[in-house]
Amino acid sequence: MTTADPTVQQYFQTVRAAFEGLEIYLDDTGRNNRPARDLTSSLLMKHVERLKTSLRCWENKTGFLERFRISRAESGFPTYQNVLELENDRKTAPDKLAQIPEGNKLRAEMVDFILRNKAFPEALQGRMAERLYLEEVVKGEVFSPVILPETSGVSINSDNRRPVIVCNWAAFDGSQTLPMIYIAKIEDSSENMARMLITPSGRLNTDIDIPLPVGGLLNPELAAMFDNFVIRNSSYALSPVTIVTNMDKDFETLHPKQLRRVVIGPFYSAGITENNAVINGILSRVRKPENAWLLTWTVQEVFSTREKPGVKGFFSSTKASQEFHIDTTNMEASRMGVSAFEKHALVPHEAYQALYASNEAEQIFAGYKVHVISGNQVTSEV
Repeated sequence: MTTADPTVQQYFQTVRAAFEGLEIYLDDTGRNNRPARDLTSSLLMKHVERLKTSLRCWENKTGFLERFRISRAESGFPTYQNVLELENDRKTAPDKLAQIPEGNKLRAEMVDFILRNKAFPEALQGRMAERLYLEEVVKGEVFSPVILPETSGVSINSDNRRPVIVCNWAAFDGSQTLPMIYIAKIEDSSENMARMLITPSGRLNTDIDIPLPVGGLLNPELAAMFDNFVIRNSSYALSPVTIVTNMDKDFETLHPKQLRRVVIGPFYSAGITENNAVINGILSRVRKPENAWLLTWTVQEVFSTREKPGVKGFFSSTKASQEFHIDTTNMEASRMGVSAFEKHALVPHEAYQALYASNEAEQIFAGYKVHVISGNQVTSEV
């Protein structure tokens, strides 16, 4: 898309509305009916906020670019090259900002240019747009190619007296152009963690102040290795069961019990994306362009059904290993490599009406939990 094209503004308007709607859905704890100890919604909210920050940055960047590329035929999100460039700009933004005049000075120069030349100051406008872009990059946390792990929860398994760590990380997959969030529940049998976190009575040591969230895996001896594992094992091409099996093999004292992967997308926007001709054709009939969109996401989960004890022998030993459940009765679950999954769709009320009136809604939403947004309200399972 050329940045002068009005569809650029429409794209950012619709994708911004989609993520704001997703936040409304995630923030409704009553509808989601999740216990307080389940951190999934709050952790997803943090990463959705990163996506929104990235979108604000990209929207500002279109003010001084000739073209902006999105994955029209696949995910409907900005291409991976945009993610890489934003990450690079995040590192160099302070130095670049120092070379651009302050905003007030640029505004004064723009007014002066208009008065003297009776013309629009395009070059100065480009400089102002670049400054706004860099200021946004510096100010917020963007969605990077890989967002390294942080520990967001700690408890104790009373049955085996192991610390249980809830860890989350994220990645933007370059091949599918999809943002993904990972949440793992991992038991740690390291002696150092047991001494630090568990009391003689088998409870969590409340004398240890753990300022959650903690950057990286809570176990300092494994944190750097776990970061490297995440970098190598977060692509969409790897199924959740492959990732969690690799984790189980690579770390002798880490015992993954559950892994959730939330894949956000595809995103559909009328007149812009080309990833589904039927959906895009129906969305094009929506009267208000800002309501002509549809956002989907998939929650994939794999969990351990039992732990096979390790064997210590004179000549060789094996570590304890997990047996992960795959729902072989469900062809799609088997293909994904998961114990269970949920597919969700979020759509504005006006767009849902258009889809329903087309008699295509049942086919389009087959297998999805549908959430319809109207104003600041989301109605689920319509």
